[in-house]
Amino acid sequence: MPTGQGKVLPYEMLQIAEGMASSAAYAVSRLGGKASLWGAVGDDETGRRIIGDLSAAGIDTSGMHTVQGARSAVSTILVDDSGERLIVPFYDVELHRSVKHVSSADIAAFDAVLVDVRWPELALKVLETARSLGRPAILDGDVAADGIIEFLAPAASHIIFSEPAASRLARTEDCAAAVAVLKQRFPATFVGVTAGANGAYWHDDHGGCVMHMTAMPTKTVDTLAAGDVFHGAFALAVAQQLQVEDAICISSAAAALKCQVFGGRIGAPGRERLADCLAQWTPRISRL
Repeated sequence: MPTGQGKVLPYEMLQIAEGMASSAAYAVSRLGGKASLWGAVGDDETGRRIIGDLSAAGIDTSGMHTVQGARSAVSTILVDDSGERLIVPFYDVELHRSVKHVSSADIAAFDAVLVDVRWPELALKVLETARSLGRPAILDGDVAADGIIEFLAPAASHIIFSEPAASRLARTEDCAAAVAVLKQRFPATFVGVTAGANGAYWHDDHGGCVMHMTAMPTKTVDTLAAGDVFHGAFALAVAQQLQVEDAICISSAAAALKCQVFGGRIGAPGRERLADCLAQWTPRISRL
């Protein structure tokens, strides 16, 4: 990764429409589910391309909002030879000045909802409406500005935190300890943490303990969107009413397979590839 000034010459380059929610939606679509994406783009060529690319990828973009006078979000992402990345995002605050109305009829068509932290006001409406209908309301607990997770968490039925976000909120780098702390903070919510090559942790609400599942061994090429693919696969599994351990296993495998492919979300596996992987991999699950 660059450590100072100068020119960096890459040997591969790709432009693709993706983000936290869109990559998760793409993962759902790749695994045979139907995904609808709600978000905002500017009235510019980038916005038109974003919607066009995501529609072509099988995502329902009819809920996307084009904001007049705003600029679409753009990120510069550097990926090193070990698959790790440096992300420099640009978000125009005008994109989220207004929030669309969310009715019960809007949410009733879905078996589950998944929101992230980028548009908190809309995310809260979606979570609250889903909960009122008895639908799973899943929060992608990524690193966010102070107070955002606390603002959204009470409305969520499930929260899957990234390791950095969990460590920041729980003030510990021990993932198992972080799960325990976060479960105490959000007792009415399922709490899990993704830890990359170190696997996944979650609180077993029936046993009252923290559980750990090992990650699938993989040759990492690109970790970009791996967490988003995990969230998308998890949301689909929850929508299909699978058991938590099965949902975590499916999501972990999907994220690991994504890491084998350069190009962010385009590495999300299809249903057959994931099934072949699951037939050959048995994760270790332990009670901590």
